[in-house]
Parts: sequence; C-alpha cells; structure tokens
Amino acid sequence: MWSYQHQHFTVHQLPVLRDNYIYLIEVHQSNTLIAIDPAEAVAVQHACKALNKKLTHIFNTHHHWDHTDGNLTLKNDFNCLIVGAQNDAERIPGIDQLVSESEITDISGISLQVLDMPGHTSGHIAFVIDDALFCGDTLFGAGCGRLFEGTPAQMWASLCKLGKLKADTKIYCAHEYTMANLDFARTIDSNNDSLLKRLQHDGDLRKQEQPTIPSCIATELATNPFFRPLDSSFCLNYATEHHLPHHDELSIFTDIRLRRNQW
Repeated sequence: MWSYQHQHFTVHQLPVLRDNYIYLIEVHQSNTLIAIDPAEAVAVQHACKALNKKLTHIFNTHHHWDHTDGNLTLKNDFNCLIVGAQNDAERIPGIDQLVSESEITDISGISLQVLDMPGHTSGHIAFVIDDALFCGDTLFGAGCGRLFEGTPAQMWASLCKLGKLKADTKIYCAHEYTMANLDFARTIDSNNDSLLKRLQHDGDLRKQEQPTIPSCIATELATNPFFRPLDSSFCLNYATEHHLPHHDELSIFTDIRLRRNQW
C-alpha cells in the first residue's frame, strides 16, 4: 500500500489483481473512509484493519466487474454507502446514491464533483475531490480506455473536459498500464522530449516496483498521445504524415485510438 498526502485527505493506493488499483480516501479529522472502485473485497478489508477504520463509502466510476466486485461484500461488512452514476444505476451492484454531472457535494469537509465521462462505457463517471481526480478507465498514464460502449467523439469530449482541470491535479486511474502506453506513444510522437524523459523516469519507477500512478494533468497533456491532438503543432505533423485534416482534432484522436487498438 502506498499513501499520498493531500491537504484534507490521504489517498491509499492498493494494488490488486494483475494491474488494478483500488484507492482508499481517508479524510483527515473524520471517520470518513471512501473506497474507489473496489475490484475485490479482501484488500480493502485488510487496509481498513491496518488503518483501524471502517469503510463509510464506495464510489464506482463504472460497472465493470474489476471495479465493482467487492461492492456487496464490503457493503455487508461495513454497511457503507455505494455511490454511482445515475445513468448506469442498474449495473452497479448495491448502489444507494445516484449521482450525475455538476453535482458538488461536501463530505466531511471535502468537495466532491462528479463528471460524466462516456467513452469507455456509456455510463462512466469520474470524481474530482479537491486536487485529486479518480477517473477509472477513462484516462490512464499515457493512455485512455478502450471504447467498449461509447464513440470516439464521446471519449474525445471526455478527455477534453479532463484536460481543462488544473495542471497540478493528481490523476488516480484504475490500472498500471503506463509503460505499455509510453512504448506506443513513442511510435507516434518520437520527437517529444517530455515523452522520452517520462519513459526514463517511469521505467526507473517500475524497475524499483513502484507505481507510475498518480500522474498529473500537466504530465498527461505533455506526453499522453490521446491528449496530443490539443497541440496544434502535433496535429499538423501527425495529419501530414497520415493524410488527415490537420484542423480536425477528433479525426486525429480517432486515428490514434485505432492504432493503439491494433498495436
């Protein structure tokens, strides 16, 4: 378990399954303890015991089993409140509270904002808590989620929304995919010095068995190939090489996503 300090809370990062991360948000000076996307119950149970705290909430970004499999067991153990998307309520096990975009809620002194994030799934959401983004499978380190239910236009709109968050916003995504994503990014953005530096930095972290997550918005804007269409110089070079309209960010994003699917 790795822990990261924010002003009003601590984020505990639990590695589970093959490459998933569960996050526990321990709110300072409060009994509030929130699990984000509990892929399994056991890791959360052990962490709660180590922290000597009971789980009070579960926040689900979407319905896939590797984000919700621990819901019912944890709800039975702790009687915690399960929060998920109103647009996907029928697929979230044990859901109690339905939320949608623009809702800002105060939980034990922390500010929670919900963002609609269609693309990976139709009902995907993200949670912004102060300066931390919990984005599930929408955004990864140097990558984005596959489009299982949404369209390229929906995913691009979701990413653009995230790109407008404050540059120092910490990104807590649900999988450790960064190195594979960076290897792909190098095939389409090889002249990006920031990308090459990140490859070295994150590669060193993985050699030490450390996570590459959290990242931050500024890092992703500079190195994530799915954010790079926001850069006009990149668009011009990429469109010229691949015979696409250089002014059409969506077409460039869609082409990159297709290439990543086939890589």
